[in-house]
Amino acid sequence: MRGERGSATVLLLAVAGLVLVLAVGVADAGIAFSARLQAAAAADAAALAAAPVTFRPFGATGSPVAEARRLARANGVVLANCSCTVDRTWRSRVVEVVVERRVELLGLGAITVRASSRAEFAPTALLDRDT
Repeated sequence: MRGERGSATVLLLAVAGLVLVLAVGVADAGIAFSARLQAAAAADAAALAAAPVTFRPFGATGSPVAEARRLARANGVVLANCSCTVDRTWRSRVVEVVVERRVELLGLGAITVRASSRAEFAPTALLDRDT
């Protein structure tokens, strides 16, 4: 019996360490998931803001890239890429943006979360007064 004295303490410390590691892992997963959702929402906003600016007759000034960058920055992310060229025709066009957000995790350091979004703009819809 004397040789087993204190073994419960060692076992308890091992279990406590495992619980701590699992808690940090779950917290990091939650932080990363939350950052991914925020980045996705920011990408949606940037794409939606840039789409109408691609149509000059609409009266937009500035560039679609600048508008996407402005909305991305307002939502706490950085615009990594914007495929949004100005088109003077009345054809539908699709804008694609990619944003990035750097996040500090508790156990793994910093990671970069990326999200992308697309928005379609149909200038002919501006002429439809019934909807």
